[in-house]
Amino acid sequence: MIGQLVDDRYEVTARIARGGMATVYRAMDRRLERTVAVKVMHPHLAESPDFVARFRREARAAARLSHPGVVAVHDQGMAGDASYLTMEYVDGPNLRTVLRERGPLPLGEALRLVEQVLDALASAHRAGLVHRDIKPENVLLTPDGRAKVADFGLARAVTEATAATTGTVLGTVAYLAPEIVTDGRADPRADVYAVGVLLYELITGAQPFTGEAPIQVAFQHVNSAVPAPSAAVPWLPAEVDELVTALTARSADERPQDAGAALTLVRRTLAALDPAVLARRADAPAGAAAAADPDATRATDVRPSHGTVALPIGAIGPAPETESAPAPRRRRARPRLLLALLVLLLAAGAGALWWFQVGPGATVPAPDVVGRPQDEAVATIKDAELVPVVTPTHHDTVPEGQVISTDPGAGEPVRKGGDVAVSVSLGILTREVPELAGKSQADALAALDAAELPRGEVREEYHDTVPQGTIISSSPGAGEVVPHTTAVDLVVSAGRQPVDLPNVTGATRDAAAAALEGAGLTVGEVTEQFSDAVPARQVMSQVPAAGSAQLYRGDAVALVVSKGPELFAVPDVVGKQVREARGALEGAGFRVEVHEVLGGFFGTVRAQDPAAGTMLPRGSVVALTVV
Repeated sequence: MIGQLVDDRYEVTARIARGGMATVYRAMDRRLERTVAVKVMHPHLAESPDFVARFRREARAAARLSHPGVVAVHDQGMAGDASYLTMEYVDGPNLRTVLRERGPLPLGEALRLVEQVLDALASAHRAGLVHRDIKPENVLLTPDGRAKVADFGLARAVTEATAATTGTVLGTVAYLAPEIVTDGRADPRADVYAVGVLLYELITGAQPFTGEAPIQVAFQHVNSAVPAPSAAVPWLPAEVDELVTALTARSADERPQDAGAALTLVRRTLAALDPAVLARRADAPAGAAAAADPDATRATDVRPSHGTVALPIGAIGPAPETESAPAPRRRRARPRLLLALLVLLLAAGAGALWWFQVGPGATVPAPDVVGRPQDEAVATIKDAELVPVVTPTHHDTVPEGQVISTDPGAGEPVRKGGDVAVSVSLGILTREVPELAGKSQADALAALDAAELPRGEVREEYHDTVPQGTIISSSPGAGEVVPHTTAVDLVVSAGRQPVDLPNVTGATRDAAAAALEGAGLTVGEVTEQFSDAVPARQVMSQVPAAGSAQLYRGDAVALVVSKGPELFAVPDVVGKQVREARGALEGAGFRVEVHEVLGGFFGTVRAQDPAAGTMLPRGSVVALTVV
């Protein structure tokens, strides 16, 4: 495929790896201009319609996972006759390569890598996904040493398709939980078991169980407890033995119930160990190369066939107590022995036939109950001789009380009496909007994230009292209970609104006040002064002056308003001599105009205009009539 363009988008540039289920290539996404990994399933897998359907469903489920420890799934489609996935490209080795090159890891490094793997698995388990094929090959390391788990959903799609059509348990037997071998079913505890085996291998450099054939390894997983790591590495503390024992308990009920619970145990162990112990590593065992045995990645075919070991799903169980083998007999006893073996083989065949047809190994199709009410769905599953296991969960679109999905899905084979996981809707998940007003924008967004509500539109508004950068309000408001998909919009204060200061000098007092208020300002202190030049009630000046300062909405502007010219009373000068009268008037600030009658012989003021007491501004003319 190198050099080909897949789906007119992905240009394949190199082959990265080839495994039992797929070949992985490095490619360039021409649409988004980024490097991706393209995993192309082997063509024989695409021949099964069941596999293709499951593969697509699981790919969609895996694509919903968003966690820094999970290799992201970007896309899926068909490349010729084969299905493919495009995934995040991780430029680093997998743990198998690390083990092959370095051997056992320091205890602290091994525990921290397992901690990261469990953190990623915990995210998947919360989303209802089980990996089913945790192994060193599926744990990639980034250039900075962080672990990323790959191939979510792929193992489930392949396993269910093969089990449904061929009775085959497909997986890496070195890491298979006993319950997968015995009945082909897996839940989060199977992933926990695989992580425990992975931890054992990272610490000791070897797998706990080995054998010439995969079926021998599977038998040991079912019938033997994983040995304590200290049996291979004596200096290991008891806390490490206890951790591996807890993760790899043969009974699923005795293991942590999911990766989250297992993660707590790992972190507790890390905290309890001395740094000097965490820095130690085991010597590479002589048989460490067995960890890279390619046979360990083969599928275990458990369908009876001529000339092979028949191992129906469920046929491997706890080994029965056996007596010591009798001593060899004489040659004449051989016919009897052969006859006995033939009888045993016939009995085994009859037993296998009974097992698959009417016995515990018989299967029935899982009923289709998606969309039905819970009570009706439970009754239908029980009528099919199956055991419903109901898990309530929130759903954005499925109404409360209705079935969202089942595992196995409708029509998929299930052993009689087997469990059918039923996911029942609790309705859409709701959240309460936190109090955001008064917080900074950063704190408000953090509060939304903590409340698991999406961020909506953030817009700014001027505000007279709320400081800049502080939340004014939210929509929906604080305390409202809303669907978890509801985006919360925020209004952030831009501070006080700047305004242009108008020039109101020369305007009347009322007009000036209206102009200032129209601009968002207020009238401050108003001072009145006499003015000979400015008419009364007109603005003489303003503080601040127009263009001299930046003002904000609500600021006050002081005004100086004219009272007009100052008025003085005209003195009474009637009867006075003209010289005296002139002096009095001019002394009061008035100008004097004299009109003489008959030549003003007597020089006496007979009349004045305006009359005495009249209020006039300084400089006004007072006319005198002199006789």
